Amino acid sequence: MSIRPELVLFARYPVPGQCKTRLIPALGPEGAAALHRRLTERTVGVLRQAGCPVTIAYTGAQEAAFRDWLGNDLSYEQQAEGDLTARLLPFAARAPVVFFGADTPDLAPAHVAAAVAALASHPVAIGPAEDGGYYLIAMREPLPDLLTDMPWSTAEVLPETLRRLEAMAIAPALLAMLADCDRPEDLARWPDLAA
Repeated sequence: MSIRPELVLFARYPVPGQCKTRLIPALGPEGAAALHRRLTERTVGVLRQAGCPVTIAYTGAQEAAFRDWLGNDLSYEQQAEGDLTARLLPFAARAPVVFFGADTPDLAPAHVAAAVAALASHPVAIGPAEDGGYYLIAMREPLPDLLTDMPWSTAEVLPETLRRLEAMAIAPALLAMLADCDRPEDLARWPDLAA
C-alpha cells in the first residue's frame, strides 16, 4: 500500500522581530529573520524532493509575498487564527498529512521519505526532537486528539503524544531523532547557519 500524503510546512514570513524571537538575543532581529529565511528555504528544498504535494501554511504576509519568496510550484493556504492547535486541525482533517516546522537544520529527504513510507504500515509516524517535541508528525487519518490541548513548546509534547497514542492503542513509527534550532545555545551546533 502506497500513501501519498500532503506535506504541510508551517511558515512565518521572515520579518525582523516577528520570527525566531528566541534567537534575537544572539543574532539581533535582522539576523534571526535571515536565519529563519534560510531554514525555511532549506526545508522547502527538502520537501520538494519527496514526490508528494507540498502546502505552505503561511502567516505574517500575503500569499503573493510567499509565492515570490518560495515559488509558484507549491500550494499555499493561510493559517487559521488562534493557537497551534487551531492552526493544525484544518490540515489534519485532510489526512493523510505530514506536518513540518522550518527549524530542523538536519532534516533531509531521507527523513521525509521514511515518514511517508511509515504511513503504509503505521497510522502515525513521529520524528522526535531532542528537546522533547517532534520535528514532524504524520497521520494516515485525522486524529484531532493528538493536537488538542497539547502543552506546545514544552518538553512534554512528545511524551504526551505517546501517552495519547497508547491510550488509543496506536503504535506509532518512531523515526530518527533530530535537533531543532530554537535557542541561542543551539547555534553552536550549526556554525554555518548564522554566518
